[in-house]
Amino acid sequence: MSSAAPTAAASPLLVLLPSLGTTADLWSDVVSRLSASPDAPRILRVDLPGHGASPAAREPFTVADLAAGVLRLVDDIGGGAFRVAGDSLGGAVALELAISASDRVLGFGMLCSGARIATPDSWAQRAAQVRASGTASVVAGSAQRWFAPGYLNAHPDGPGPAALSTLVDVDDESYARCCEALGSFDRTTALGGVRAPALIVAGAHDPVCTPESMRQLAERLPNARFVELPGASHLVPLEDPARTAALLATLLEDTALEPGDRFERGMTVRRAVLGDEHVDRATAAITPETADFQDFITRYAWGEVWARPQLTRAQRSIATLASLVTGGHENELRMHVRAALRNGLTRTEIAEVIHHTALYAGLPAANAALAAMREVFAEQSSEPTDRSAGDIEENDG
Repeated sequence: MSSAAPTAAASPLLVLLPSLGTTADLWSDVVSRLSASPDAPRILRVDLPGHGASPAAREPFTVADLAAGVLRLVDDIGGGAFRVAGDSLGGAVALELAISASDRVLGFGMLCSGARIATPDSWAQRAAQVRASGTASVVAGSAQRWFAPGYLNAHPDGPGPAALSTLVDVDDESYARCCEALGSFDRTTALGGVRAPALIVAGAHDPVCTPESMRQLAERLPNARFVELPGASHLVPLEDPARTAALLATLLEDTALEPGDRFERGMTVRRAVLGDEHVDRATAAITPETADFQDFITRYAWGEVWARPQLTRAQRSIATLASLVTGGHENELRMHVRAALRNGLTRTEIAEVIHHTALYAGLPAANAALAAMREVFAEQSSEPTDRSAGDIEENDG
């Protein structure tokens, strides 16, 4: 296995692993985006055997052997704990590292991958085909699997054609050995014991590691976040590098947070959405009996869910308003109407959300919600009146 040199040693280390038939260049656009951040991590990109600059393989190896090779490369540049992410075969190696080197892996990402991918027979057939006819014989099939419909036509000079050209240069026997390693890989029974935070990313058009299979993978991992990218297939780092970089940046941030850091992030988001006045009032009302619950809300509701990048705050306000109308929670609804205004929704848009929700939540719930909305809008034009104790004790979730 070969590697691309990381950046300065003071930063956290992120290891990036490619898919079968691609090289470290799969991550080039992602790396350029991550490296532009003021908090850029060190990045180590690793090639598979016989791919890119990595020596060809002539002996059998397993996914566990590939994981051990990654650990050796990490040790060569200083060792220690790290984050790791990979696409397809690279994602399988990332999972193996999270299982077999759990004391080293702080977080991991699996993009278009799985604890078991396809079947042993299908991989044996692919290996036999490449040994007989070379990697050029799988270019057409790879083009169909790797890219979403229309991607290659829309980007004729982009990285897609270059990746297919690189596939032809991959060593045939090494490619076949990688197929056999995937054929023998099955970590489905070990998923429940994985403790590192996981980022699970699916391409909506992926026929190999389908969104449903990736969602099921995330559900079986104790601490996983699932994201589906609508415009991608099997090579999401290449097809959607901007979103991939943003998701990896979030993985880096989340796994670096201590519990106190998550509280501070939650408090920052909470104040931005609800306003200082509301948060100060709620904080002043904390009692010994409610302190743990307020801490829970700040860390998990605001420090995690509201801080996720998959939706804008305005979009989260829409989802929250609809949920509160459906549940008949008028007191919380008033708070989140105010929050929606802070998040950029107009009065017309807020009313439309409630109007739309009436179809599914029922007219009485919508009528009550509209009354609460009107009260909040009236507040915006005058000084707020004294609120009830119940309003002061609003739960900020």
